[in-house]
Amino acid sequence: MRQKCNRGKKMSHKEASVLGGAMIITGTVVGAGMLANPTATSGIWFAGSIVVLVYTWFSMLSSGLMILEASTHYPRGANFNTIVTDLLGRNWSAFNGLSVAFVLYLLTYAYIFSGGNLTAHALGLPPWAGRIVFTLVFAGCVWWSVFWVDRVSTVLIGGMIVSFLWANGGLLASARPDILLDRAAGAGTHYWIYAGAALPVCLASFGFHGNVSGLLDYFRGDARKVARSLWLGTLVALVIYVLWQFAVQGNLPRSGFGQVIAAQDNVAALLQALAGVAGDGLVRVLSFFSYMAIATSFLGVTLGLLDYLGDLFGFGPGRAGRSKAAALAFLPPLVACLLFPAGFVLAISYVGFAATVWTAFVPALLLHACRKKFGAGQAYQVFGGRWLMAWVFLFGLLNILAQVFSRANVLPVFQG
Repeated sequence: MRQKCNRGKKMSHKEASVLGGAMIITGTVVGAGMLANPTATSGIWFAGSIVVLVYTWFSMLSSGLMILEASTHYPRGANFNTIVTDLLGRNWSAFNGLSVAFVLYLLTYAYIFSGGNLTAHALGLPPWAGRIVFTLVFAGCVWWSVFWVDRVSTVLIGGMIVSFLWANGGLLASARPDILLDRAAGAGTHYWIYAGAALPVCLASFGFHGNVSGLLDYFRGDARKVARSLWLGTLVALVIYVLWQFAVQGNLPRSGFGQVIAAQDNVAALLQALAGVAGDGLVRVLSFFSYMAIATSFLGVTLGLLDYLGDLFGFGPGRAGRSKAAALAFLPPLVACLLFPAGFVLAISYVGFAATVWTAFVPALLLHACRKKFGAGQAYQVFGGRWLMAWVFLFGLLNILAQVFSRANVLPVFQG
């Protein structure tokens, strides 16, 4: 989930179109979460994964629209923290801020783990050395300037588009119905008992909520255009995710995910498993896509983390202040990754656990408090009313319970 924080880019209002806003949302949503979804949903398999993805998409879109309605009652440029503080109080604001920091640190850890492993695999290094090389190269771009982040991200996103179309086209063509439908499974095979492990990862794959305030400013307060951008952008992301599930789970059998899970959900292990069924050439292209997706996500997330820490501790915008913020941003997750390499998908699932606070609970509570204070929105009013607030709140509660019960071994976790 790249949260995919607003990078502070100054966007020209002349270019403010619904399509442009939708692409911002799609670019924010579709990132390294793609690499976690096939493994996280391997227990419920293809049909189950589509149900969970659609359920998560609708719930996350609804919570984003709730934030949009609340934002219309505040001046353009008011950030999420300002709105939470005014409507829910300082305690909720502090709790929300802690959850944001926790998510950003976990995402940084996940990208160092996975990007470092891919670096090690490409250069013939041990995993720990690959993680250090990956961090030094891309953290250096973030530390140096936003300009370098923008330039490197532009190159990486261009490469992602080309490699994804190339690799995914081949995998879609070679997908087999018997694998998609898991016809090799014996009688009495269970699928839905593994849904709990999939929910938090899918939640983390639809994170865009930090961009709502920025889009409202981008569209000069035109909330209806923002809403259309959210609908279109998240729908495009959903289609991409479904095609990706079809491509991977139509080529690699359900039983083949055992070795990926045993390798601590290593993305390199997933690619190696695909190489056995799709061919080395196609998977080599897919490796490029994976690396660029992770690197792009790393740049976006850590730039937001660097700015967040700089503001929190008052380090200042100079080189010395930026160096202090960079040390706080990169060293803890790198050290944790070297000492406790827990796995990419596991880290993303914890991201979903923490992100539930500000993508489900807080939006539902915000909308309730907002309508109590201001009444129904004039510039924009989200559909659904009270039932939608309850839906989103229960969605968050279900994600929390699924994560807790899975970690406590109350719910089974698929092992292949």
